[in-house]
Amino acid sequence: MSSKGGTALSRRNYRLASDIDKPKVTGIVNEKLLSDYLHHVFPVSGKQGPVSATYRKSMTFQDLGAHLEKLLADDKHTEDDRDQVEGCLGPSTVVLDHSSGFEGLLFVDDDLLGVIGHSNFSSIRATTCVYKGKWVYEVLISSQGLMQIGWCTLNCRFNQEEGVGDTPDSYAYDGNRVRKWNVTTTNYGKSWAAGDIVSCLIDLDEGTITFCLNGQSLGIAFSSIKMGPGVAYFPAISLSFKESVAFNFGSRPLRYPVEGYLPLQSPPSADLIKANRLLGYLKTVLATSIDTQDEKLVEKDSTSWQILGDPTILVTLAHIFKHFAPLMCKVYLVEDVLMNFLLGILEGGGSVDEHPLVQQLLELFWLLMEDYEVNECLKQLMMSLLRAYRFSPIIPDLGFQIHYLRLTTAILRHEKSRKFLLSNVLFDVLRSVVFFYIKTPLRVKEAGLEELIPTTWWPTCFDKEGKDERDTREETADERLRRRAYERGCHRLKKRIEVVEELQVQILRLMLNNKDKGTGDASRYIFLNKFRKFLQENASNRGNPTVLCPPEYMVCFLHRLIAAIRSYWDEGKRKIPGSISSEDAYVPPQLFYNGKVEYFDLQRLGGLLSHLKKTLKDDLAAKANIIIDPAEIQSTSMDDLDEDEETGAAQRPSGAVAMGGALARPSWLSSPTLGRANRFLSTAAVSLMTPRRPLAPLEKVKVRTLAVEQRTEEDIEGSHGNDGLLLGRPLEEPDQPITEKSLLEILDGVVMMYNLSVHQQLGKMVVVSDDVHEYAIALKDTEEKICRCPSRRPDILEELQKSQKVFAEKLNHLSRRLAWINATIYSKEKMLDVYWLLRVCIRTIEHADSTGSLFAFMPEFYLNVAMNSYSALKNYFSPSNCMEELPGYEDTLAQLAAILAKHFADPRIVGTDIKDSLMQALASYVCYPQSLRAVERIPEEQRMAMMRNLLAPYEQRPWAQTNWILVRLWRGCGFGYRYTRLPHLLKTKPEDANLPSLQKPCPSLLLQRHMAELLSQDKEMAASFLNSVLNQLNWAFSEFIGMIQEIQQAAERPERNFVDTRQLKVCATCFDLSVSLLRVLEMTITLVPEIFLDWTRPSAELLLRRLAQLLNQVLNRVTAERNLFDRVVNLRLPGLESVDHYPILVAVTGILVRILVDSDKHGILRASSVLLSDPCFQLRSIQYLLGEGDGGATGADRKHFSLHAYTDYISTEEQQKVEQMLAFLTDESKEAAASTALPSEDDLCPICYAHSISAIFKPCSHKSCKACINQHLMNNKDCFFCKATITGVDDYTKPTSS
Repeated sequence: MSSKGGTALSRRNYRLASDIDKPKVTGIVNEKLLSDYLHHVFPVSGKQGPVSATYRKSMTFQDLGAHLEKLLADDKHTEDDRDQVEGCLGPSTVVLDHSSGFEGLLFVDDDLLGVIGHSNFSSIRATTCVYKGKWVYEVLISSQGLMQIGWCTLNCRFNQEEGVGDTPDSYAYDGNRVRKWNVTTTNYGKSWAAGDIVSCLIDLDEGTITFCLNGQSLGIAFSSIKMGPGVAYFPAISLSFKESVAFNFGSRPLRYPVEGYLPLQSPPSADLIKANRLLGYLKTVLATSIDTQDEKLVEKDSTSWQILGDPTILVTLAHIFKHFAPLMCKVYLVEDVLMNFLLGILEGGGSVDEHPLVQQLLELFWLLMEDYEVNECLKQLMMSLLRAYRFSPIIPDLGFQIHYLRLTTAILRHEKSRKFLLSNVLFDVLRSVVFFYIKTPLRVKEAGLEELIPTTWWPTCFDKEGKDERDTREETADERLRRRAYERGCHRLKKRIEVVEELQVQILRLMLNNKDKGTGDASRYIFLNKFRKFLQENASNRGNPTVLCPPEYMVCFLHRLIAAIRSYWDEGKRKIPGSISSEDAYVPPQLFYNGKVEYFDLQRLGGLLSHLKKTLKDDLAAKANIIIDPAEIQSTSMDDLDEDEETGAAQRPSGAVAMGGALARPSWLSSPTLGRANRFLSTAAVSLMTPRRPLAPLEKVKVRTLAVEQRTEEDIEGSHGNDGLLLGRPLEEPDQPITEKSLLEILDGVVMMYNLSVHQQLGKMVVVSDDVHEYAIALKDTEEKICRCPSRRPDILEELQKSQKVFAEKLNHLSRRLAWINATIYSKEKMLDVYWLLRVCIRTIEHADSTGSLFAFMPEFYLNVAMNSYSALKNYFSPSNCMEELPGYEDTLAQLAAILAKHFADPRIVGTDIKDSLMQALASYVCYPQSLRAVERIPEEQRMAMMRNLLAPYEQRPWAQTNWILVRLWRGCGFGYRYTRLPHLLKTKPEDANLPSLQKPCPSLLLQRHMAELLSQDKEMAASFLNSVLNQLNWAFSEFIGMIQEIQQAAERPERNFVDTRQLKVCATCFDLSVSLLRVLEMTITLVPEIFLDWTRPSAELLLRRLAQLLNQVLNRVTAERNLFDRVVNLRLPGLESVDHYPILVAVTGILVRILVDSDKHGILRASSVLLSDPCFQLRSIQYLLGEGDGGATGADRKHFSLHAYTDYISTEEQQKVEQMLAFLTDESKEAAASTALPSEDDLCPICYAHSISAIFKPCSHKSCKACINQHLMNNKDCFFCKATITGVDDYTKPTSS
């Protein structure tokens, strides 16, 4: 190493300086001044006062080495050996016993201090035990699930069901269930959360065990524990699947030391004294300057110290670092000495830029320490910072978190340190994503939120469905004051959180710096490659706890990354002429097919990448000028085949499971110390971590494709005609710069992150808001009951008041916690981030769609994120933030509507899951007035195409969702179909009032008109569509009847039987499908009655006969007195709430009224003729609708169904039409009965035995009625009887008898 001036400054050169070299080394500093300086820096035993001239004369650089050795030797205390510490047995370095002291399956970190459970209930103990004295160790809680932490003896035997605390000589604390365990269990302590520290104390003099949480004693848990000869206690833990902790037995300074208690591992006392003394010498050097003109020493402010190349100071520092550098490789000393020293530098406040001393010290480290020493020092320093940040308690001003983030920022400002940490530590060893996480306090009081938000508030007005009816105009003065005070408190909290978030964005901006190219690749390109690998690990290893990043970290990381990307993007726009702003950002389609960006095993819209390369190679060559070598396609296909055979089709290749057969991955859920979990402990000797074969080489396209970690700036940004990531621009893509290409790949990664776990976490955190809502309703109900409570019942009043107090306390706690969650997760700024991501996805999909067949290369997650981010904005961020206030909201709704309308039936998309998701998204979209109007605003051509796809035959596709969409377009127009919830369910509270099915009707007359046009013009499509609807109705209702028969049989058995809840759910689903299919038939017959009633159209008569047949079957099954349907409905089974007379009977009535009352005269006659000629027709079923059935009921309390009872749902006009229909059918049935002569049995159709023979088949001459043969020919061309192919059907008339 060399200084800026070129002088050799390695430690070895300084140490070997001799008397001959002295004049050169000391430069212009004379011997007296040098001696004074060295005495000042290295005083003897710290004594102040004059130093003899003789001693001063001997203080030169030649003597300094020996002098320093003597000073350090004088102060050296003999380190306490383990043998000298009475009461402790075992190795001096205390770790987890990974060789024999465990039970179950466990992942253990490299340092043997972090552990993750990988089975039902795994246990492990430490290598050291104690039998006398007072001892303590700490456990850092990484996940807040089921764990039992404490002490056990060697005799304890654990298994998958019993762990620490479940045996006689083991004692444990469980903060998940808030209990203590020693065979039996009782309440104890407080609940813990991820980020807490549990201290486990044992006093073997008094025989007690105590636990502390974040330094606060929870009280004595156990007393009179077993002691005596042969009894010694080991630290131990039992933890359930995926739970994780890290232990600190004393290898690092205890966060919360307890007076009188010793850590199990003795601190390095001698090294601590030595390090602190050397640090004192270093501080003196920083605070002293040599005035060569006046020949005196000058005290100065050390914060402004700089490396100026003064040989005297540098040689002095080299002597210090000769002893100091080796100490800085030890984690205890780095955390206790160095980190505290650096934090002290920044304690003065102000921006990090105002404290350049940290940068200068890092320069000094790189200058005077060996590379391996500075590398280890920086690694341990960052690990200590991360632990300190993650496990610091939350206080109102977030002071601890800010303190540690400021030092992290200061360190990362140093270029060489930043690049080393990015390349080797931040993603490879550390969970650096933790730095971007702001944990949510579980205990509001300890976090100081009561002081920050002294006044709490929650909604108090609710409608009959439990929805919040907030209208500030109706608030009382007291409520308004409370709400405003609460909002002010929330604002104060948000401002403090924003300070932390800004520091986190600064850290990311440092990592994304692309100008620091002086020492190799810029930081951004190192970050990009590591970031891609991080995504690969999380995308390819779902379910592997050692790899997955917790979703709560992902949420915060995503928001900080978006802020950093957008700031760099907009800075670039000012520098790159013609580029677009971040507001219009998108990912160009060539990233998806040119092979420059690795998408691991993520599914593409068109299927497997290898398949797409084979089938679309000509399109790639023509549209994107990308040529794929046929040999490569062949080798890729064979490689895929081998991999499928070896790993099984159910498990796709896991990306980089391991390198070279050894596990080397960050352990995202394990200890916050190391991240590599390369020890997998299993009592069954099972190893799940060894890959079955090495990774396949990356696929190649036209240009060379490198492994992610091997890419350089040129591979990403391109140069001299090389487009880098944007190779293969299609003609449809505008030829203009977008932004720096590296930002495009990071943006692509952000979209992937949202899909991996962010959306799931956003939905999960809504539960706090739901809890506030539930408790607010409960509190209001309780207060109303208190008001109604009679004065003669003080006992009831007392219980109600207790409940009121409990609910109010819970609401106070939850409303403060909700304020925190709203500030960190659901704030307006976070909402804008998700909205920006939605718009990025929409623009990306639009650009990819314009490439035609190449759209198939797009990864599925872009469509998923577009749908999910819209869902999050609509369902998760309200009511605190209103989606309608977002900029360009209406246009975005219309753009998303166009995407859903076009792609739900796009033949380029082959995945069934993504097609189902698109269909469900469209079904949800048409349930809400605003989004439905957005569908109506898309171009007419796209609307017509969407309706044509919805009206395609229901076979071979998810018809239930399609039917649901059509029903929503009709709801509000049908007979008695204006309800939000069914009449019999109004008194019950819905599980979720925000469900699409519970939205108020909002029919679309425009889309109904399009449907009518299509069915009128395309007769063949209309016939096939209605045929499939009738087929599905027949199936759904038949399945429903079969299931309720089974349910009824089970209910009538004398023994107690429980019907399977899944069967009940399927039964209810079949009923709902039957109702919705009937409503689609009602809509069709209302919009296009000629399909059934104009018999000049093909299949019209057949469709009408089939419709009449099904309607009669439904009516007969539902309206028969004391029938099966009645009995099951009266059981009121949970799961069958939607099964009732009203929904299905009004749907059938709507169809009958339309064809028998609202049609023209010819249509009514045809419809009545067909209906009455059906052998299943019963007039009593029609009379049942108005409560006029025959008197079959015997009990006086029998309650008849009648449409007259639903005046809120059925209008007077609709009731009159039903009465008119009943009168008409009564007359017609009497006439038909009088005029119809019964045919002989020989003349009846041999298929249905309901109609006379009226058709003869060619060429086989077999006969049936027209209805049977026409229905048969819609699906099959073979004769009923001889299986010959039917070529034609002629009318048949029975010849007159001679």
